[in-house]
Amino acid sequence: MAITKVWIEEGCIVCNACEAECPEVFKVTDTSCNVNGSVREDGVDNENRDEQSPLSGSNGTDLEAAIEAAVAGCPVEVIKFEKA
Repeated sequence: MAITKVWIEEGCIVCNACEAECPEVFKVTDTSCNVNGSVREDGVDNENRDEQSPLSGSNGTDLEAAIEAAVAGCPVEVIKFEKA
């Protein structure tokens, strides 16, 4: 099963752990973390909290291990994902 969606819940402490694990998907800003538009179907750079835009193409399969490592490394557990 591939990861279909990734989003960031409220409470990000901008520690950069997710971006260090998977810079293809995560970009830390001054106030939160964005899911890069380049890996999303809607192409928007933001937390993807409200939109719940799916990952595009084979990103959910190709980046699955790195996304899961970023989730595991998040000290405040705000990175969420769905699989299908």
